[in-house]
Amino acid sequence: MSRKKIAFIGPGVMAEAMIAGLLRKNLAKPENIVASGPREERLKELGKRYRIKTTTDNASSASHADVVVLSVKPQRLSEVMKGLRGIRSESLVLSIVAGASIKKIGAGLKHKSVVRSMPNTPGQIGEGITVWTASKETTEEQRATARAMLEALGEEVFVEDESYLDMATALSGTGPAYVFLFTEALIDAGVHMGFPRRISEQLVLQTIKGSASFYHQAGRHPATLRNQVTSPGGTSAEALYYLEKAGFRTAISRAVWAAYQRSLELGKEKPVHIPEGHVDEE
Repeated sequence: MSRKKIAFIGPGVMAEAMIAGLLRKNLAKPENIVASGPREERLKELGKRYRIKTTTDNASSASHADVVVLSVKPQRLSEVMKGLRGIRSESLVLSIVAGASIKKIGAGLKHKSVVRSMPNTPGQIGEGITVWTASKETTEEQRATARAMLEALGEEVFVEDESYLDMATALSGTGPAYVFLFTEALIDAGVHMGFPRRISEQLVLQTIKGSASFYHQAGRHPATLRNQVTSPGGTSAEALYYLEKAGFRTAISRAVWAAYQRSLELGKEKPVHIPEGHVDEE
């Protein structure tokens, strides 16, 4: 693994997380990693931080790599793939592009050995989870390479059914956004009651962290744990009543479903609106 040359096409946040993880676990050497993309400022930043190679020439970096990681924005994928012809037949293509199917990537690159994955942002600190699958043409060695690279981000789950990837995009891939919004709402509620923001943040963050750890160790259904802290006529019962009345569960379910539908749309390349002034970290 440490001798393989790895090219990251699109030096965005998740690409950086994977680069950092590979180096942290000594799975790759800086001199064997190259990041390519259009923004020289971003490339210089990564080169200085990790001592890796950088270039604005996607085709050159991909043609010399044993593993080509596609980490561009979904709406940029088709255009980027047009310039990547020439990937060696024995190389592995590993995609972290939301909504992009193995069939689409294989056809766009005229390449058979493709792994499709969906990591999430906690991978930046090695605490993420990635769902992935592979084309039937990938070898056992290539799958082992993909698994090792994805483990650099945290846990990994291999699935045979590619349709699970769009579901994972909506659940675990987008999941941190739901958690952060819920966290923000709880902190603001504490401030509204009168807590200084720093204290409210401390209370909420440790409550979420502790609850997740307790759930993981307890090994019981979350409903069981919730019932344990919900005394009849108590404060938890009152709060949960209002959450249920406001359609909390339904809102979460609909949000995840909306994200799932959006993932399917991205795969079909429907027009994607990019706000004016948006910075693309490709």
